[in-house]
Amino acid sequence: MPGGARNERRLAQFEEQRARLWGVAYRIMGTVSDAEDAVQEAWLRWQALPDEPPIASPRGFLTTVVSRICYDLLGSARARRELYVGPWLPEPLLDGGGAPGGALGVGAISGAPGDPQDRVTLDESVGMALLTVLERLTPAERTAFVLHDVFAVPFPEIADAVGRTPDAVRQLASRARKRVRAEAPRRTVDPTEHRRTVEAFLGAVTGGDFAALLETLDPEVVWRSDGGGKVSAARRPVLGRDKVARYVWGLLTRNFDAATMRIAVREVNGATGVVFTDLTGEYPAGVLAFTVHDGRITEVDAVINPEKLGHLELGE
Repeated sequence: MPGGARNERRLAQFEEQRARLWGVAYRIMGTVSDAEDAVQEAWLRWQALPDEPPIASPRGFLTTVVSRICYDLLGSARARRELYVGPWLPEPLLDGGGAPGGALGVGAISGAPGDPQDRVTLDESVGMALLTVLERLTPAERTAFVLHDVFAVPFPEIADAVGRTPDAVRQLASRARKRVRAEAPRRTVDPTEHRRTVEAFLGAVTGGDFAALLETLDPEVVWRSDGGGKVSAARRPVLGRDKVARYVWGLLTRNFDAATMRIAVREVNGATGVVFTDLTGEYPAGVLAFTVHDGRITEVDAVINPEKLGHLELGE
């Protein structure tokens, strides 16, 4: 086959899988930059493959390649995150953006085999709260969980990605699943309830109604702030309704100026969240992701580290 035609065919095959590959990489790594690097490296390896023997399943082959790249990257990434200043949170995505083809990189994922009860939904799998739980898994557990429970990749293919036997991978996925079930926060599956609760929180904050703010918070609510040592942020999670409300109230009284602060309801990692920016640049921008259960907020993940927001269009 002439070189030009070969390259076009290879590119077309890769582009058909790009959204899936990005979705796998983002869920394993938790960062946009690492996901993009992994997909680019997978493309270079795909492009360099000889024509013979032909690849029977580009989808399976590329999924294994990008997973192996992420698995290798995750070991060093975890070491860096252990030295991180304050809580480490995933890099947020807004309005389905940041992924090839939109939709948070979940395109071309259908007809997945396996027991649906052993898999989380694609929307849930990209949520900030679950991604934060995945940070507590080992690289092998996280890779096995994402590939099997989210993307329904067969265990033999996962074994190729992490260098284990299929039986060992099955145990990894099972162990990861039990931990996720035990540690994942309670959450509503009703997007209308979620949005209504977030809007009630925002209304109480901007309206200066402390009592209403308390009503939006679960008694055991957790607030995590990721400033990365770049901007001022709580270096430990804030726990409990009263402490979170007073923390938010303190931020509001110190930093909020209605004339310069812009606050918008946006989709953050597949669910209603909040973006705030300061027109003067005096205060940091930020993205808030919420977990809601029974009409109250159970978790807030606040990303204000500017290095984690550079890929976003916050002003739109």
